[in-house]
This record gives sequence, C-alpha cells and structure tokens, in this order.
Amino acid sequence: MTMDLFVRQGAQILFVVAMAPLLSGWVRQCRAWLANRAGAGLLQPYRELFKLLRKQPIVAHDASALFLATPYIVFTVMVVAGAMVPMITTRLPLAGAADAVVLAGMFTFARIFAALAAMDLGTAFGSMGARRTMLVGFLAEPALLMVLFTPALISGSTSLVVIVRELAHHGVILYPSMVFAAAAYVMVTLAENARLPVDNPDTHLELTMIHEALNLEYSGRYLALIEWGSAIKLFVYIGIGAALFFPWGIAQDRGLDALLIAYALLATKLAVAGIGLAMIETLVAKLRLFRVPEFLGTAFLLAVLGLLVRFLFGH
Repeated sequence: MTMDLFVRQGAQILFVVAMAPLLSGWVRQCRAWLANRAGAGLLQPYRELFKLLRKQPIVAHDASALFLATPYIVFTVMVVAGAMVPMITTRLPLAGAADAVVLAGMFTFARIFAALAAMDLGTAFGSMGARRTMLVGFLAEPALLMVLFTPALISGSTSLVVIVRELAHHGVILYPSMVFAAAAYVMVTLAENARLPVDNPDTHLELTMIHEALNLEYSGRYLALIEWGSAIKLFVYIGIGAALFFPWGIAQDRGLDALLIAYALLATKLAVAGIGLAMIETLVAKLRLFRVPEFLGTAFLLAVLGLLVRFLFGH
C-alpha cells in the first residue's frame, strides 16, 4: 500500500511537470482565438522549451554561484509545491505537508532567490525587475494568506488536505465568505503569475516589464528552467484554487476509478480556468505600475471581508 501511494505521488508530479506547458499553450491559444488569430498551437511552449534546452547557455563572467543555482532552485520549489497540493487525491505521501502557510512561504522563497539572482550581475533591468517583483510579492502575500485563512476557518485547519475533505463533504454550498475569497484569489493569481492587468508576459518593454526583467540575463537551459518553473507555478495556483473553491471530484479513496475521474475533472477545471484567464487578459488593459498597489489592496480588502464574514456570521 505504501508503494501504491508513492506511485500516485510520482504520477501527480509527472502530470504537473508535463502538463504545465500545455496549460500555458492553452491560455495563449485561447487568447489568439479571442483576438481572431490562428495562434501558434497548443504545443508551442514545448517547442520553445526544447529549443532552449538544446542551446548552449551564455553566462556573464562575474556571475556568482547564486545566479547559476537559482533556475534549479526555482524549478525544484515549484515542482515540490505541485507535489504537495491535493489537486487530484488527498492520499499522497506529501499531502500531509500541504499547509497553506507553508505553500505561501515556498512561493516567497522562490521569489527571493529570483530577485537576488536578478541583482547579482548589477544590471539596470535586473535590479528594476527585482524591486518590482518584491513590491508585488510584498502586497500579494498578505492577500494570499487572508484568502487561505477563510477556508481554514471553515475546516478548522490550515492543512489543504483537511480543507479539501471538509469542503467536499459539505457538498455544493455557496458560502458568501468564499465568494469574497475567490475574487481575491483570482486577483492574487494574476499578480503572482505576472499576468494582465499587473504584468504582460509577452512583452519586453523596459518601462512596463516585471517578470521578464528578472530573466533577461538567462539563456539556454537556465532560461528553460525559469520558464518551465513559471508555467508550473501557474498550474499550481490554479490547482490550489480548484482544491479550495471547487474540491468536488478529488479522490479520497484508493480506488483506481476515482483517481481516473479526478484526473479528468482536474483537466476540465484547468481548461475552464485557462479560458477564463484568456478572457481576462483579452478584456482588461495593463495597469500602470503605480496602480498595482491599488489592485492588490483591493484583493486584500476582499480577502479580509471574506474572513470577517466567516468569523462574525459563520457563512
């Protein structure tokens, strides 16, 4: 039975790592369709990753070991986060470590290393991107924690496994507090994953880029790991949102049928979330950098309102 659990854990890790670029390609393709364009296809992210992995990386002479190690650290942290989140089943060896606060800390850990690596070479764009990234993280993390505390109050625990089991056991119940939390979580997801309206992942304009400014000095396999880690991060954020706000279908027993259904339902949730993300990025314009604190302040306010509604009224 222990071997069966480790096989399921490995299957989830492979699913997250392999399907994360496909999710990014799906979002791109949906944006292309909404803009009445043909698009590059769902497999374009894989082609880009394979091309980068085959290229010889070019590294500055004064780059430190931190600069070289950061892509591996960021990629590993995102893979571990994807392995911990009970997005398919709650019976996983690492699922017990899926505490909401721990997950938020893991994202912060990866962000700190990315910012330090961007400042390592002393370039203007790298330092600018590091400052902007830390600003967004400083504003998004409190909102994320407030969002996670709302389902934690409902279930009585900050463990995602307990939260999923409790919310799935309640059935389809519309909690007003969870509506506020879901709206705030969408805004935090957009900010943390460098999506519109906070950032545009498809541009390299000097005055507007945030995430891309961190990666300008990377090439070859290092850039491939960074881009792959970013795709996994988006996958994990959507997986956390599905586990918190749409936990139905997540396997809670050892049956193979329930596991296959859980994989199919997760793929459906990811597809729907990709369409929603593409619609948001098509309909909204990018905010000025000085308006980002207002955007994330609104997310924090919505998250706190959800927490207060649950704490004061029990709904």
